[in-house]
Amino acid sequence: MAYEAEITTANPGCFLFLIDQSGSMGDEIADKHGGKTKAQGVADAINDLLNDLVIKCTRVDGVRDYFDVGVIGYSEKAGPAFTGALANRDLVSLSEVAKHSSGDVSKEKVKLPIWFGPVAKGDTAMCAALKRAYEVLGDWVRRHPASYPPIVINITDGDAKDGNPAEPAHHLTSLSTKDGNVLVFNCHISSETAKPILFPRDEKALPGFAPRLFRMSSILPPKFREVAKNLGFNVVDDTRGFAFNAELTDLVKFMDVGKHTLIAHMTTTEDAPGIGDRQYVTRRETVKVGNAGREDEIRAIAYGIWENENHPRGRAVDEWLTAEMIWERKHQN
Repeated sequence: MAYEAEITTANPGCFLFLIDQSGSMGDEIADKHGGKTKAQGVADAINDLLNDLVIKCTRVDGVRDYFDVGVIGYSEKAGPAFTGALANRDLVSLSEVAKHSSGDVSKEKVKLPIWFGPVAKGDTAMCAALKRAYEVLGDWVRRHPASYPPIVINITDGDAKDGNPAEPAHHLTSLSTKDGNVLVFNCHISSETAKPILFPRDEKALPGFAPRLFRMSSILPPKFREVAKNLGFNVVDDTRGFAFNAELTDLVKFMDVGKHTLIAHMTTTEDAPGIGDRQYVTRRETVKVGNAGREDEIRAIAYGIWENENHPRGRAVDEWLTAEMIWERKHQN
């Protein structure tokens, strides 16, 4: 059965983000909180996700390379979007990400690392980005034939201006490991206040160019649907990884589906002696992260759930999400 491979340091997973950096990304995003451009909102969301991945992949001996990650930006052309020491790199290991942030940003009086910033200029060369992704991941799957298939998340506010993206998207999803084909998810963000459409099962109600983005998106495998349901989405067997008119909060939850799913596939057998066989009981000792206290508390709660339920296997995502909800209720007042 596809999409079941365990993610280890020998057979890592892979996240590749394709980010629209065209001029219209400088417009303010439609969001109830307001005041942020689409480019800034996307940069914040991906920097936060990278930060979270580093936390979750840290053991007492440092950050382990359970994932390779990359960010490709596209406007007039497509290319790597990392800044600083990681500039001009298509894919990097997670330990490199932890070592080489290009700066930091203050959030709630805490400084958090960043790896790339907002860019908004030029046109929308989405086809070029998909072709670049094909080249990058073609090499990756050849080097990691037994790995969980890569996940590509394309974030855009418009249609491609350099051709029909359906063909390069199809070529991209034709790449595969022994565990299945590359997954491509598309998230459209907007300056309009239209109702968001999240994880639709068909294209009937989709306006404009949205049906094409929908058809370019992969059907969610079973584990992804399970996570999406746990996050509150209404999904069925033929639901695709697609969102239209998403707000920033929708974008974060959209990416969380992929993040939580792959984290659940991480091995529990590589932890250092004395740490235990669950990822919950690890701590990030080598890199200062502002929300490490929250993460540690959630891990402790999740570990308690696991112990109370007699150490079940295959329920890591459910346990983590339940622990997050318990933590949120606890800190509401």
